[in-house]
Amino acid sequence: MTTHETLIEIYRLLYDAFGPQHWWPGESQIEIITGAILTQNTSWANVEKAIANLIAADCLDAEKLHNLEHSQLAELIRPAGYYNIKAKRLKSFLNWLFENYDGNLKNLENIDTRRLREELLSVKGIGRETADSILLYALERPVFVVDAYTARITTRHGLIEPGADYEQLRELFESVAPASSPCIHGLEARDTCQLFNEYHALLVRVGKEFCKPKAKCPSCPLKILPHSLDIEYF
Repeated sequence: MTTHETLIEIYRLLYDAFGPQHWWPGESQIEIITGAILTQNTSWANVEKAIANLIAADCLDAEKLHNLEHSQLAELIRPAGYYNIKAKRLKSFLNWLFENYDGNLKNLENIDTRRLREELLSVKGIGRETADSILLYALERPVFVVDAYTARITTRHGLIEPGADYEQLRELFESVAPASSPCIHGLEARDTCQLFNEYHALLVRVGKEFCKPKAKCPSCPLKILPHSLDIEYF
């Protein structure tokens, strides 16, 4: 199989094994964005506790979060860990939103995706994975989110060279978008955001359960595909 065919087959195998993952959890754009920032270096269970605090305090709103004192925000998101740092990052995002777009996420709708990604990456504390999570899950832009699971799985399956950087991995998976032939499990080729959403979630699932640093290949849904553990990618 070509690399492109293998990428599609990985999706098919994972979807057959796990079904739809229903990502990203969140009732609103601002909740999804907040979760994307808070989930850095912590478990989602801890993020949920922090978001529950914000909801209980009736603060899960862009303007209310923006008006909160740093100390108040930090205390509310304490369960997410590194709460002072993450409060600063969330505040930096909100400052950018209010200074450039009147604090209204709807004002981002007509901004070109590439330009919007560059602007997000200019916000202190917003890295590529967080920026792409915001773009894909909150703003429904066709940007693939890359993480450690993506790197480990693609390297072990020989789809990319070990040590490939984030942008190389992102471009690899984004190459799947125009090729859905004519659809993958009901996802039309034009539904790029939905495909990227589901694919990333499935990669996280198999990475957590099977393609760990110490792999569990015999029971992995991808075991029928050529793979190697000679080079570890953590």
